[in-house]
Amino acid sequence: MFKSIKGAIKNVKEHDPAAKTTLEVLFLYPGLHAIFFHRIAHWFYKIKMFFIARLISHISRFLTGIEIHPGAKIGKNLFIDHGSGVVIGETTEIGDNVMIYQGATLGGTGKDKGKRHPTIGNNVLISTGAKVLGPFKVGDNAKIGGNAVVLAEVPPNTTVVGVWKGHYISKHLDFKCLNCENFMLSTDTFKLAVKDNNVNIYKNETDDKIMLNIVIDKPKNDEKADIACSQNCSECQVCNEEMHFSPND
Repeated sequence: MFKSIKGAIKNVKEHDPAAKTTLEVLFLYPGLHAIFFHRIAHWFYKIKMFFIARLISHISRFLTGIEIHPGAKIGKNLFIDHGSGVVIGETTEIGDNVMIYQGATLGGTGKDKGKRHPTIGNNVLISTGAKVLGPFKVGDNAKIGGNAVVLAEVPPNTTVVGVWKGHYISKHLDFKCLNCENFMLSTDTFKLAVKDNNVNIYKNETDDKIMLNIVIDKPKNDEKADIACSQNCSECQVCNEEMHFSPND
């Protein structure tokens, strides 16, 4: 127990530059207190003492302003910063090293039974006021922007803003020749012509390759998106086979 408390305090101090002393974190961080209460409430929940579990979570909400259902499963090193107004539903599952800011909701849509709340992967950031609603997964290392409304699965290593209703097309293009002058990959130089659809382009760059993730919102009535690739890459003998694809597949 003491080891767990020590690790939680260390995690807060590593992520919050405003945390000055161990004593300050231990007594003045409601996110930490909410997690401590939840660990106890979840234990009672697992042995089917539901009233006591809900009573503890109710007291925790009154004291911290953070509502975590005792049935939620929470991994290691969850950091709830500020925390006021955070709501975490019963069937929510949260991985390790997740950060949640104030006003965020991990909830349901009211249409599902059984598993009705999201599963959050490892190293996920959920920003202020974000609403993640439904029984889907948010992939590892994903980032949910402030006040975003997420209604469908989020791929790993993806940043989501606005209203996310899932994707119709997701293409992963790997390029090994980073120095090729025909491939200065960014949202400024790589362009798509799309009619009546919202296109998001996310780029992951490592030492040996660049991955471009093109995500297009699903059109109404399941119609195909009308997409044309306008990038002229015919001169690049190394990349052109990987580059040319049929985005309407």
